[in-house]
Amino acid sequence: MKKRILFAILGLLVVVAILAGLKVMQIRAMISQGKKFVPPAETVTTAVVTADSWGADLTAVGTLSAVQGVTVAAELPGKVVKIAFESGAAVKKGGLLVSQDISSEEAQLPGLLAQVKLARTELERARKMVAEKIVSQADYDKAVATHDQALSQAANVRATINKKTIRAPFNGRIGIRQVNLGQILKEGEAIVTLQNLNPIYVDFSLPQQQLAQVRSGQSVRITSDALAGETMEGRINAITPLVDADTRNVKVQATVTNRGEKLRPGMFVNVAVGLPERRKVQVIPATAVLYAPYGDSVFIVEDSKDRKGKLLRQQFVRLGEKRGDFVAVTSGLKGGETIVSTGVFKLRNGQAVVIDNKLAPAFSASPKPENN
Repeated sequence: MKKRILFAILGLLVVVAILAGLKVMQIRAMISQGKKFVPPAETVTTAVVTADSWGADLTAVGTLSAVQGVTVAAELPGKVVKIAFESGAAVKKGGLLVSQDISSEEAQLPGLLAQVKLARTELERARKMVAEKIVSQADYDKAVATHDQALSQAANVRATINKKTIRAPFNGRIGIRQVNLGQILKEGEAIVTLQNLNPIYVDFSLPQQQLAQVRSGQSVRITSDALAGETMEGRINAITPLVDADTRNVKVQATVTNRGEKLRPGMFVNVAVGLPERRKVQVIPATAVLYAPYGDSVFIVEDSKDRKGKLLRQQFVRLGEKRGDFVAVTSGLKGGETIVSTGVFKLRNGQAVVIDNKLAPAFSASPKPENN
C-alpha cells in the first residue's frame, strides 16, 4: 500500500515537471519572438524647418470700448407717448427716439408768449416815455425786468418741451428698448443704449519696460475669436502719462476701424503692436509639436543606420511666438531638418516611418478657414 502511494506521488511530480518544462519553453519562445518582432513602419507627413523673418511685436490682451457710448435717459419725469426707434437700428444725430407727454407745456406756452408780447409793448412805451421824462427811470427798469421775466418763463417751457422730446446725441446704433408706450418715466430712468461702433477704441496695458518702444501713431493689429481669422488694423492714439504703481503697467489706447461692426464694446481681443525691426526665426507647423507637461518635443526624421529606411528621433524644443499655422522654435532644431508635421501623438522615439506627403495639409501664416 505504501509503495502504491509512493509511486503515485512520484508520477504526479513527473507530470508537474513536464508541464513546467513545457511552459518555460513556451515563455522563452514568446520572449524570443517579441525580441525579433519589428513593428510595421508608420506613414507620416513631413515638413522642413525653415528660416523666416518675422516682425517683432508687443502682444497684449485688450478690451473694446465705444468712441462714443451713452445710455439715453429721461431728463424729466413724464409719460411716454411715442417711441420712434426699433431696437438694434442705426440712428443719425438729432433723430427722434422718444416723445413724452407735453400737453401741459403746450397749453402754457401760448399764454406765456402773450405775456412776452405785452411786456415787449410796455417796454417800448416805457422807453419812449423815459426819454421824454414822462416816467421815472425806476418805472422803465421795472418794465425791462417784466419783459425779461416773461422771456424767461417762455424759454423755460420751451426747454421743458425740448427735454421731453428725446433725440439721439450722435450717430450710432441703438440697443434694446427699455421703455414702453404709456410708461411713466422717472428722472434719469434709462430708455436705451446708444453706441458709435465705427471706429472703436481698444484699451490695453503694456509693461513699463516696453514703454520706450511705443509711441502715438504706431500701428496695431487686432484679432479675436469673433473675427473668424480676420485681422483688423488701427493706430495708437493715446498713452497714459501715469504708470500703475501696483502692476507697473502703462495703459494704451488705440483706434481701430470696425469694418462691418463686427467688434462690439466690452469684447476682449488680442492686440499686437508692430515694431519696426524684424528678427530671424526658425519656424515649423504648430501641428508638429507634441505638447506635454514635462516639455514640448518634435520628431525628427533620420536615415536608419543600415540606410534601408527612416527612423524617428524625439527632440525636445523651446517654442516662441505663434503666427497662424506656424510656431517659432527658439532652440532645439536646425534649419533644413525634416520633422513629422502631423499626427505626432501616436509616434514614439526610434519608430520606423514611411514618408507620404500626398495628403499633407497646406500651412499658412495667415490662414483663412473655409465656411463649410
